[in-house]
Amino acid sequence: MDSLRATWLERIGNAGDEAALEEIRVAAIGKKGEISLKMRELGKMTPEERQTAGPALNALKDEVNSALAAKKQALADAALDARLQAEWLDVTLPARHRRVGTIHPVSQVTEEVTAIFADMGFSVAEGPQIETDWYNFDALNIPGHHPARAEMDTFYTHRAEGDNRPPHVLRTHTSPVQIRHMEAHGAPCRVIAPGRVYRADYDQTHTPMFHQVEGLAIDRDLSMANLKWVLEEFFTAYFGTKVKTRFRASHFPFTEPSAEVDIQCSFEGGTVKVGEGDGWLEVLGSGMVHPKVLQAAGVDPAEWQGFAFGMGIDRIAMLKYGIPDLRAFFDSDLRWLRHYGFSALQVPAVHSGV
Repeated sequence: MDSLRATWLERIGNAGDEAALEEIRVAAIGKKGEISLKMRELGKMTPEERQTAGPALNALKDEVNSALAAKKQALADAALDARLQAEWLDVTLPARHRRVGTIHPVSQVTEEVTAIFADMGFSVAEGPQIETDWYNFDALNIPGHHPARAEMDTFYTHRAEGDNRPPHVLRTHTSPVQIRHMEAHGAPCRVIAPGRVYRADYDQTHTPMFHQVEGLAIDRDLSMANLKWVLEEFFTAYFGTKVKTRFRASHFPFTEPSAEVDIQCSFEGGTVKVGEGDGWLEVLGSGMVHPKVLQAAGVDPAEWQGFAFGMGIDRIAMLKYGIPDLRAFFDSDLRWLRHYGFSALQVPAVHSGV
C-alpha cells in the first residue's frame, strides 16, 4: 500500500498542467483506475483482511483526492502568476471616453433668447400650459368666430357630462402669460414669456407641440420705433451679425397697428444666410398692444400703451443652425444633435454667430 501511495503522489506532484493532472486522476481513482480496482477486490477478501485493507484503501483514496485538489490549485496559481508577468494594466491612464448627455437645440436657443432679452431689461414670465378659453382667446380680443377657436386648430380638454366649467385648451400661444402678468403686476412692465404651445398641425414647418417666446413692454410713451429697435438688437445679437428688419402691415386681434416682421437674408445653394443679400424672410408677428387687451388685463389704455411680439423658438433655431425640418426636434434619432454641433453640456455662446 505504501508503494502504491508513493507512486500516485509522485505522479501527481510531477503533473505539468491540468490536462496531465486529469489523466492521473482517471488512472488512479477513475471508474477503472488502479485504486478503484483495488477497492473492488475487498469483496473477495476474508473479513479479517477487509478490516485491514478497507480503511487503508479509503485513506489512500482520500489522500490522492486531496493531493489532486492541491495540485490543481497550484497549477491555477502558477498560470495566474504567468499572466500577471506577461500582462499588465496601467491604472494611471485616462479612462475611455464616454458620451454624456447633450443640450437640445430648443433648450440652448431658449437660454440664448432669455439672455439677450435680459440684457435689454426683460424679465421672464411663466404661465400654465392648460388655459381657460378666456385667457387664451377672449382676453386677447380674439372673437368667437375666429378660425383659431375651431376644434380643427385647437386642442380642447375633455369635459364630462354635466361639467359646466368654462372650456379649457392647451394654450395655442404664450400670449395668455402677458394677460396674467399684467393682472398680477400692472404697468409698467417688460417681460418675455417662453414656453411650449400646442396646435393641431403637422408638416415640415409645423408640429402639434412647439415652442414660442412672446415679448411685452408697457409704458407711457412706447411706440413702433421702440419695437423695431428691440427686434433689430435681438436679431443682431442672436445671429452674430447686423440684421435689418422690415415691417409689413398685417392684422392680429390683439395688436393695433399690427405688423409682420421680415429679416434680411440671402438664399444661396438651398441655404438661408441671415444678415446679407437682398432677400427677406418672415419670422414673427408684432404690433402695439390693442386697448381691449390692456382693459382685459386691468390696465388703463388711456394712461398706458406698449408693444408685443411673438416668434417660434424652434424656427429661429432652425435658421441659426441650418436644421431643415422642424419635426427633427421631436421624433428623430438624437444622434443628429452631434451632426449639428451640439456637444455635451455646451454653454450657449449668446453673442457669437454660428
